[in-house]
Amino acid sequence: MAVKYDDLSVEWLGYATARVDADGGPVVYTDPGRYGVLDDYWARDGDVVVVTHDHHYDPAGIRSVADADATLVIYDAVDSDRIDRDVEPVEALSADYDVIRVDDEARVDVETDDGTVTVWTVAAHNEPDGPCANDDGTVPHPEGFGCGFLFSIGGRTVLWPGDGDALEGLAELDVGVLLANVGGGGIVSNRHAAADLAERMEPGLVVPIHYDTFDDLEADGEAFAGDVASRSIPVALDERSIDG
Repeated sequence: MAVKYDDLSVEWLGYATARVDADGGPVVYTDPGRYGVLDDYWARDGDVVVVTHDHHYDPAGIRSVADADATLVIYDAVDSDRIDRDVEPVEALSADYDVIRVDDEARVDVETDDGTVTVWTVAAHNEPDGPCANDDGTVPHPEGFGCGFLFSIGGRTVLWPGDGDALEGLAELDVGVLLANVGGGGIVSNRHAAADLAERMEPGLVVPIHYDTFDDLEADGEAFAGDVASRSIPVALDERSIDG
């Protein structure tokens, strides 16, 4: 079930994978794949696919969503040699798609048959003194390991903040739709921090994703939605990936 926001449709397919399309316009996918979320999905309609970091890099998932003429925008630190899974190198994808590697201060204008998608990278990491840090300051997502993405589609902006804490700077962005990263478990912001970020940001709509993929990401989506709604911010749940 897709969530509608003016002329945008947002569908959470599971884990960090969301499909965003503008009516009659381009289609964007965030971090497609892993944990079986795309096992029965073979749309291959994505004009733009964004990948934030190693944990969300899944070439099979990318190939299941990307159109033959797709542009893949992949954070430059994503490295198959560092990943403890058997994955195809990023360079191999260049044989079939236009692959653009980006740092965390990039802007990319992607021309598609249905219009332009502008993609900006934003910071995404866990603070060494933040809620996800160990006693020695180590974190699962150190600075430079990944990024988030803000993209413009159908005249609206959509933010997928990637994996990390609810960083203060994110609240300064002009966001139409926030794909709220909810999970906790010492990995990403919990539902309370994500709701606080939404309140500071004041987007036009919040759609929570990422949560309940595995035990460390367990979160109460309905409680999060109620918390956000109580702050007079529109919020919608798309829980097809959970309920089947």
